[in-house]
Amino acid sequence: MNTQAKTTRLAIDMTEGPLLGKMIKFTIPIMLTGVLQLLFNATDLVMVGRFAGTAALAGVGCCSSLIHLIVNAFMGLSTGAGVLSSQAIGAKKYDDLQKIINTTFVTSIVAGLLVGAFGFFASEPLLVLMDTPADALSEAVRYMKAYFLGIPACLIYNYLAAVLRASGDTRRPLIFLTVAGVANVGLNYIMVAHIRLGAMGVGIATAVSQFISAALIVIHFLKKQGVCRITGLRPSVKFLGKIVTVGLPAGIQGMMFSISNVLIQSTINGYGTVVMAGNTAAQNIDGFLNVAMNSVHQTALNFTGQNVGAGEYKRVKKIAWLSMLILLCITSVLIPLVLIFGEQLLGIYEPGKHDVIAAGMNRLLVICPTYLLCGAMDVMCGLVRGTGKTIQPMIVALVGTCVFRIVWIYFVCPLAPTNITLLYISYPISWSMTGAAHLVTFAGAYRRLSRGKHKQLI
Repeated sequence: MNTQAKTTRLAIDMTEGPLLGKMIKFTIPIMLTGVLQLLFNATDLVMVGRFAGTAALAGVGCCSSLIHLIVNAFMGLSTGAGVLSSQAIGAKKYDDLQKIINTTFVTSIVAGLLVGAFGFFASEPLLVLMDTPADALSEAVRYMKAYFLGIPACLIYNYLAAVLRASGDTRRPLIFLTVAGVANVGLNYIMVAHIRLGAMGVGIATAVSQFISAALIVIHFLKKQGVCRITGLRPSVKFLGKIVTVGLPAGIQGMMFSISNVLIQSTINGYGTVVMAGNTAAQNIDGFLNVAMNSVHQTALNFTGQNVGAGEYKRVKKIAWLSMLILLCITSVLIPLVLIFGEQLLGIYEPGKHDVIAAGMNRLLVICPTYLLCGAMDVMCGLVRGTGKTIQPMIVALVGTCVFRIVWIYFVCPLAPTNITLLYISYPISWSMTGAAHLVTFAGAYRRLSRGKHKQLI
């Protein structure tokens, strides 16, 4: 292979040929990556539940929404990097792509250090503000401090993985995560079962595994001969501005989602440790559905991005229909499995704790049957973001999901303060409203593409 061919080599060319096979090929590794990540997270929870007790499990669980709140604003920049990279690849502007990659790498380092330091020092006061029960607070604080030590590596991995996906390579992120996840499982067993560090041991194991995945992906980008490689540490002010312009709204959207989830978690905390533990286990289980939805979201975003960059606007509508078809096939298999085997799956986390299992089933029975609505919402959002429009989906998500859930918590939930099912119902209602609004937004974006009124990012 000659040098030029190596330089322009892509894992998947999304702008030519049949779409369905390529979209499935792209989606499956992302889904497996998410499933593996959740399996490793589930191992964290199983280890804590079995060897450190209910309070430690509740402590780890109540941290997730707070961690996402702190991290998501900066994690959204990876969306900006991915969209810019996919459009640069579609337009075959590889010199611009190199500048985008170098800028992305430097940005991930700086953002990771800032977020990691803030999360480490702000853990305890933020958990206190969330009304974390006293029996779970100390475990939660130790877990969060250990977890945030690995945030710089987490951001490096996620930013560069977004660029790899933009080129069509979803296999290598899966490999890197598998290696790091196996290390995480081994370290969990040592830290929790043998050294008896409880929730803090899980945080340490997670942080170490994040540095392993970051090291693997950085080495790949330094050695790679194709279009996606790191060639220097000099960021481009021009492309940094574009990454922020595209990515910051996505980050704000994720952060506002997290704020609503923090409020929901704070409400759940008021139901006691048993409900907290059951919700934590159930949240981890329905997370498998969530990562499946996200894999189709990533497919829609990146395929749309490359085709918009290449000016192949007619393919975008077909991408939308095929994304929904893939989504329907996935949910028709996964949702029944979760509902049928829900009690057995919950029993893995805390065997014999029937009250915890019952609390977890309460969440699963309300939320899981409606996950197709969540997936449709995510796909529509990905399609719009792929065109380079991120302000509109941010506004839609803020109103349709975040504001709605906050209003629900403060005005509807008090009508039946002992009935947590009323809280869970807010999820499918918000998904329906937000998904419908995203559909309208995508229809408008597609009309602009069809009429040649779209402004290219690259």
